[in-house]
Amino acid sequence: MLNLKGIMNSMKDRILTKTIKKACTTFPAVVVTGPRQSGKTTLLKNEFGKTHTFVSLEDPNMRMRAKTDPLAFLEQYKPPVILDEIQYVPELLSYIKTKIDQERTPGNWLLSGSQNFVLMDNISQSLAGRVAVLSLLPLTLSEQMNQGENALSITQWLSTLSKLPQQQNKIEIAEWILRGAYPEIVTNKKVDRKLWCGSYIATYLERDVRNMAQVGDLNQFELFLKQCAIRTGQLLNLTELARDVGISVTTAKRWLSLLETSYQVHLLQPYYKNLGKRLVKRPKMYFVDTAIATYLMGIHEAETLLNSPHFGALFESAVINECVKRFTNFGDDKTIYFIRTQDNLEIDLAIENNQKLHLFEIKSAKTITPKHAVSLIKIQKEWQQDVAQASIISRADDNFLLVNGIMNYHWLTVLNA
Repeated sequence: MLNLKGIMNSMKDRILTKTIKKACTTFPAVVVTGPRQSGKTTLLKNEFGKTHTFVSLEDPNMRMRAKTDPLAFLEQYKPPVILDEIQYVPELLSYIKTKIDQERTPGNWLLSGSQNFVLMDNISQSLAGRVAVLSLLPLTLSEQMNQGENALSITQWLSTLSKLPQQQNKIEIAEWILRGAYPEIVTNKKVDRKLWCGSYIATYLERDVRNMAQVGDLNQFELFLKQCAIRTGQLLNLTELARDVGISVTTAKRWLSLLETSYQVHLLQPYYKNLGKRLVKRPKMYFVDTAIATYLMGIHEAETLLNSPHFGALFESAVINECVKRFTNFGDDKTIYFIRTQDNLEIDLAIENNQKLHLFEIKSAKTITPKHAVSLIKIQKEWQQDVAQASIISRADDNFLLVNGIMNYHWLTVLNA
């Protein structure tokens, strides 16, 4: 069995690169946003450093010059230019707008920023209609295995699932979940996971949350963060979450919005077309990175993870995250949902593509039997023509036809495609 050690030493290709280059052919400005440490700066420097001047606004001196005299600053650093961490000097955006209106050369302005809740507000006011906004999330599994250049778009992926070859290489599922997907912690095995995650959370709290959201009590917000991690893969109950943290529901809603817009969690919405009032309309919450989630849960060893009551939810989170990244990396709208009705019909993942639903149950079990397909069989029968395919993604060793045309796929086979 092959684990992740040594796989990432020469990792270079990010799937989003092709989407950025495509956007650069038509848009004068492209913004790459995403969570802290997802690799935005590295991507832009590696792929565009030879054609664009690189300027980091995280540098205090550079930031002061940009704030003091933005016109002189932009005159010195003429396009094509990369302005890294643009959220530190949002007032530059209105000046960039003027420059773009004077010369709309595609791909002239490449901007990056990690504090999305501030960045996007300023961009929507200043650069509407002039900018393509793309998000770089942590590494996909195929990127981790140096196969990002062969990654399939969501449409390609769905159309070739049954033809995907069985993966010969195996990855230790516990290590994959515990190490997560941030480039530094994955590519450098000398990095201590606990120290890295602890530092990441401390930096996030101090630099993002305190500065941008006026959260008075960071200790209470960190407790909120931990309670969200415990609930990854679960139906969101804001009242219960607020009660357990000791805050109001209004505050819980605001804090959750901060986590979502800063790329720490994403909310998977229920699919409700033609189901009316039967559907439970609350979203499910997933942590964007399983290393951070397991750290906040206090899970640090493989054996502890595999025996944890949270293992199934963490495995589901990892699979959902890969699907979200597939949409995001190709710049596609996220037509991804879950199904859960009040009569207990439940499907973990529903992807709408070309007006058809592709349904998946995500099972952490290694032994898959027809009982695992009960919900899929029922929904296929009820919705008939609306369903293109129904499958199970599991830890079973092989891909095989289970029952009623429902396939079981080994998780590595479908995620590393």
